[in-house]
Amino acid sequence: MVIEDVPNSLRILGIKVVRALTSLALKEAKELIEGLPKKFKEGVSKDEAKEAKKQLEEAGAKIAIV
Repeated sequence: MVIEDVPNSLRILGIKVVRALTSLALKEAKELIEGLPKKFKEGVSKDEAKEAKKQLEEAGAKIAIV
């Protein structure tokens, strides 16, 4: 899964969702969102990827599952 983009106005929400889906600290989640596009959640089940994609898209992110 690749996070391609998060609109500037929704970056805080994107960071919150990334932190909820991972064990990343605030600084690491912020760096991930600021350095897009980035790979995210590699080697997970199809269902887990779909759920993560849904949550991130609700936060305004553009996602690609690869």
